[in-house]
Amino acid sequence: MSDDFILMCAPNGARKMKDDHPELPIGADDLADCAESIVDMGASLIHVHVRDPRGRHSLDTDEYRRVSGAIKDRVGEKLIVQVTTEACGIYSRYEQMAMVRDLKPEAISVAVREICPDAAAEAEAAKFYRWLSRENVMAQHILYSPEDVQRFERLRTRDVICESKPFVLFVLGRYTSDLTGDVSELTRFIEAASAETIWAVCCFGVTEHEAVTMASGSGGHARVGFENNLTMPDGSIAKDNAALVANAAEIGLEARRKIASADDLRQLLR
Repeated sequence: MSDDFILMCAPNGARKMKDDHPELPIGADDLADCAESIVDMGASLIHVHVRDPRGRHSLDTDEYRRVSGAIKDRVGEKLIVQVTTEACGIYSRYEQMAMVRDLKPEAISVAVREICPDAAAEAEAAKFYRWLSRENVMAQHILYSPEDVQRFERLRTRDVICESKPFVLFVLGRYTSDLTGDVSELTRFIEAASAETIWAVCCFGVTEHEAVTMASGSGGHARVGFENNLTMPDGSIAKDNAALVANAAEIGLEARRKIASADDLRQLLR
């Protein structure tokens, strides 16, 4: 698996609307169409956000089931559906954990700073992380800074997070004024992680492609998509999410990495 390159796609996010891009997928049918197109380009995982009837970020389990079912009907097991637990300033950590326990999805993304914001939250967070392992829910831990990575590794040493091969996502640019990632920061994230930590990167803005290139050459993996970036390397607006995935796959192949399938990813993380 060391040469495999995991490509994930985050096609919509919590905030963008079709005014931002007409091909931004929001409902179940849109997301199923998107899933079909990105799996053909090499994606092994789709990172899904759902919305309420007014288009606002939601953690509604019924909508998650509807969207996940539509995607599975379209592509079967060729794509892992990863649901976000993002609070987005709306949900408490208790509501986030309750959603996951109710839904029992194949995979989730979970921000350490949201589920385990401080020492007082560690006991409850540890119970949740252990439940994820028992239920075979694949967790990808979202880390926004090198300091987040350091804290994540400390939580592992104290068995708050009990995973021998944790899967994390380094996020570049989320808290910058222009929402553009500084790819030079990626080195600090990598250095803060343990050798056994499996990492991927996503990057806000036009530097997304640089981040993919650095990840492909550094043993990491990548997440691309309209949640973080709408542009191609030449600065033009991407036709759709599949165009961003296809470009990332080309970068991976140029680095002599084999594009991982969903089953490759399942085998790696279980």
